[in-house]
Amino acid sequence: MYDFVKKHGVILEKTDNSFENEGVFNPAAIREGNNVHLFYRAVRTGNFSTIGYCKLDGPLKVVERSDIPILSPENSQEFQGLEDPRITKIDDTYYLTYAIYDGINVFGAYAISKDLITFERKGIITPKFNFDEYAKLIRQNINKISDKHLLFYELFESHHLSNVMKADVFVWDKNIVFFPRKINGKYAFLHRLFPTIQIVFFKKQQDLNRDFWIDYITHLSDHIVLRASYQHERSHIGAGCPPIETKDGWLLIYHAAEITANGRIYNAAAALLDLEDPRKVIAQLKKPLICPTEEWEKKGVVNNVVFPTGSALFDDELYIYYGAADSRIAVASMNINTLLTELKLSGL
Repeated sequence: MYDFVKKHGVILEKTDNSFENEGVFNPAAIREGNNVHLFYRAVRTGNFSTIGYCKLDGPLKVVERSDIPILSPENSQEFQGLEDPRITKIDDTYYLTYAIYDGINVFGAYAISKDLITFERKGIITPKFNFDEYAKLIRQNINKISDKHLLFYELFESHHLSNVMKADVFVWDKNIVFFPRKINGKYAFLHRLFPTIQIVFFKKQQDLNRDFWIDYITHLSDHIVLRASYQHERSHIGAGCPPIETKDGWLLIYHAAEITANGRIYNAAAALLDLEDPRKVIAQLKKPLICPTEEWEKKGVVNNVVFPTGSALFDDELYIYYGAADSRIAVASMNINTLLTELKLSGL
């Protein structure tokens, strides 16, 4: 971890409220005026998730907290919950993305809002292919991408899980993160088909149909933004906080999972992407930006986890909100100019 990073500790923990009595973590964050609005994953006993809400005065002080979820499951595809939200403002509309989980399958979905109070669900925006369909598509491109794109899913198939579960098992797609403006006239979002980070451009949601995804996955290498390159991300990576536009490029804070003898360690990492073509990586830190070093990051429902999902900029100080050990919400900060300088020095 870099010495210019300051950890501020835990700012939100679980309560006795039934919807968040197991843990609160992985928050979406957006600043409006002097307030930061957090929309967080709230977990109740049995690992059922909803999205909770709290408001901060400044970057750290909780001044308001809802005692009921903001969003809850409404159909069978969301049975196990809504997980790991992120939020981005494009023009005058807020885009809240999250993963939906039915206990077997995971898809990326989103909702929109004008006021951060009421949200209109827009549904799933990620592909829906079973493992056989996905394998046939991706094998056409396998020489240009990591074979891990298949290994994760072949593990499921090798255990015949679709037969055991007596249900359809689809390819997981999660970590949906919108860019805060259109790029070349199109919406853009990052997502994660294990184990790399990819990007999607589209003009309207109806464009994201089955034919679109068939072509997309067949040519997946054209859409990969970041690959797992360094020791601290040898397992996989995924988009974290919404990209921040700077004069030097899009600043992307993402999560990186490392495989160790004691299990996976989740770190926060950073990269810089080209402003007009974010598929071009300008720079990438070669070691973790934030890693689990404190007891509240090392011990919890899942040990050794720093999972960044939201950020807020106050003057030149960038605050990163993250899930700590899948149990609580913590904050770290750094001078954004120092971070950008470090990135440019790191290069590729």
